[in-house]
Amino acid sequence: MTISRRTVLQGALGAGAMLAAPGSLAAPARAGSPRKPNIVYIMADDMGYGDLGSYGHVYDTPNIDRIGEEGIRFGQAYANSCVCTATRVGLITGRYQNRFRVGQEEPLGRNSATIGLEPSVPTMPRYMQQLGYRTVLVGKWHMGDAPKFGPLKSGYERFYGIYSGGADYFVQSDKPGWGLTDGDKLLAEHRYMTDELGDRSVREIAQAAADSVPLFLSLHFTAPHWPWEGPEDLKIARQLTNLMDHGGGSIATFQKMLTSLDANVGKVLQAIADAGEGDNTLVIFTSDNGGERFSNVWPLTGMKGELLEGGIRVPVLARWPGHIRPGSVSNQVAISMDWMPTFIEIAGAPAGFNAPTDGQSILPQLTGAASVERSLFWMYKANHQAAHREGDWKYLRLGDHEFLFNLAQDEHERADLSSAQKDRFEAMKAAHAAWTATMLPYPADSYSWDIHGQVPDRY
Repeated sequence: MTISRRTVLQGALGAGAMLAAPGSLAAPARAGSPRKPNIVYIMADDMGYGDLGSYGHVYDTPNIDRIGEEGIRFGQAYANSCVCTATRVGLITGRYQNRFRVGQEEPLGRNSATIGLEPSVPTMPRYMQQLGYRTVLVGKWHMGDAPKFGPLKSGYERFYGIYSGGADYFVQSDKPGWGLTDGDKLLAEHRYMTDELGDRSVREIAQAAADSVPLFLSLHFTAPHWPWEGPEDLKIARQLTNLMDHGGGSIATFQKMLTSLDANVGKVLQAIADAGEGDNTLVIFTSDNGGERFSNVWPLTGMKGELLEGGIRVPVLARWPGHIRPGSVSNQVAISMDWMPTFIEIAGAPAGFNAPTDGQSILPQLTGAASVERSLFWMYKANHQAAHREGDWKYLRLGDHEFLFNLAQDEHERADLSSAQKDRFEAMKAAHAAWTATMLPYPADSYSWDIHGQVPDRY
């Protein structure tokens, strides 16, 4: 699939025309603002489907929830994978991650100096650069270490964050790739990581507004990923010997981490308003995969590392005043790799703009169009997992066991209909096998996180 103007609605944003769609509230851009809308894409790390107040009503996240209250909430959105590196590869390339060697690391770890996203691969930030945007990554990269790989080699003009899959929230590491980095410079120390990333994003928003350039900001928080440290847990951080912190954490600590994340999202929203860019900025909030340990995924089941719904279905909230109707709810099936074609369309790509993708633009659904049926696929090396969603139906393989679920009737994935719907089951299984044949085979030495032994109540 090549992105073109076929789905642009009622004129070109790049030419300064306003966007219109069924159910939208299109309005002229604010006088004196950049022609192109700013895009702020906020991604949490290991946040479960029910971890937001607006989804699960267990944890308190008022600032994040406000994005959906002032915009739209998606109930059928997915991550490209049930772990972070693979999803991030799908997000930045707009392709199924298994087309790339780095996307077969689930997640990337010990080989991060030699395996990564090759700088030659076309990426979302590089396309956005071509369309006139300042491109900034604040937060987690996790697709290969410098000097061979990195955000500054793959389309981002500015970078403030970490290369690795995780970092302590207080203690700066001198291990290559594991410490907080400003551009290509490793910092000597840092404050609570979530505050650092929030504050830097505020600076980037203010600077782009002062420079009158459209901003594409990827804000990839490390929260609420382990280690389990709230803003007042410096003492715990200094005592930790293992960042995965298997013996630590609690529901209360998790709420403290979410509270800090929520407060920093609030800072970002306020910075957009202070810059006078509220009506000219699309804000998205989501997660890179399902939750782990202390997360809430109800009414789903499963977790990070599994292709059950709890491992891959994620919250998605979006706000764009004048374009997205406040209080909207969508059941459009969407996936991480959809954001690249969506953003390219919003940026006003000219006719024939070449950006191959396995996703599709969901701009019509953001702005009020009805949902369309999708066919999506997943594969995961650990436990020989596979999943295929076709409309309301889902084929699932976990180890030697195969299932068929109707998600419209059974989001909890308990009523196996593979015998009652034998023809459908076989067709979806065959479709997944055909799709798998178009992807790269897993190398024998590629890593895949296995939850066996990681969580005591699983398997």
